Amino acid sequence: MTPVTRLSALAAATAVGLFMTAASADDIVFRAADTHDADYPTVQAVDYMGQLLSDWTSGRITIETFPGRQLGEERDTIEQTIIGALDINRVNLAPLNNIVPETAIPSLPYIFRSIDHMHRAMDGEIGQQIMAALEPHGMVGLAFYDSGARSFYNTVRPINSPEDMEGLRIRVQNSDLFVSMVEALGANATPMEFGQVYDALRTGVIDGAENNWPSYESTRHFEVANYYTLDQHSLSPEILMMSKIVWDGLSESDQDLVMKAAALSVPYMRELWDARVAASRDVVVGNGNEIVEEVDKQPFIDAMGPVYEQFVTTPELQDLVDRIQAMP
Repeated sequence: MTPVTRLSALAAATAVGLFMTAASADDIVFRAADTHDADYPTVQAVDYMGQLLSDWTSGRITIETFPGRQLGEERDTIEQTIIGALDINRVNLAPLNNIVPETAIPSLPYIFRSIDHMHRAMDGEIGQQIMAALEPHGMVGLAFYDSGARSFYNTVRPINSPEDMEGLRIRVQNSDLFVSMVEALGANATPMEFGQVYDALRTGVIDGAENNWPSYESTRHFEVANYYTLDQHSLSPEILMMSKIVWDGLSESDQDLVMKAAALSVPYMRELWDARVAASRDVVVGNGNEIVEEVDKQPFIDAMGPVYEQFVTTPELQDLVDRIQAMP
């Protein structure tokens, strides 16, 4: 039995008990946004969450997903979530960094040693503490989804060391942290919306960008940026969250259902993610792109001192860093 099959069996086994806890109320249709396309693992995971909720409540609670930036870029959907115009939202942590300082900690470059290290930190007390920090800003954290390892790609040359990044114009998310990281490595950071990157690479407006295997492949960026260096500077997860205005309007029993469905969507998403990474890598390698796999990360890590000084600005944030780094 595969993990997804086991998960489906678990959901079915728990459905009756969970349904009994649901309070009777008018039908609820949650609107959920994602910048990725409909077949992306994060979108499929929210669809799965919606199916669970529908099964448990005989259709009383459902989720309608709006993938592919239908409701705007992530900074737009974050604003909609805060004011209650959007119910559920899947975003990268980076655009939240300037709103919720705690979200910058898992976004720090090279803070996680591996995917497993990230899972253990974000699935435990550290992740719960970061989620709790969203609430004063109008958002409720539901779950962390994998975002893989973000690495640099470009149109100019292979990157084997920070010196190879000198002068390159690298697209980054609209995040001061990512700007600082790229500039600390000697490149010129160019904040830009995700949907604009392909044309900017093709026309030479920028020289490169950074992202994970599925995003590098699904956006077709690999067609115009042939060099991909697996420096894995960010293993930061993405977050699934709900508007606090909407959350506060739910009964406690419905809140419990939403949290349980979100939790069950995580292993479902991770299995889809692992399969997607493998498939995307095969496409890129088959295209003949030059992949730099053996990277000495230490010079990149050594350059990050100013970034940590800029964003780890309180004892509370330093404590989060220390606890993550101290994990075995």
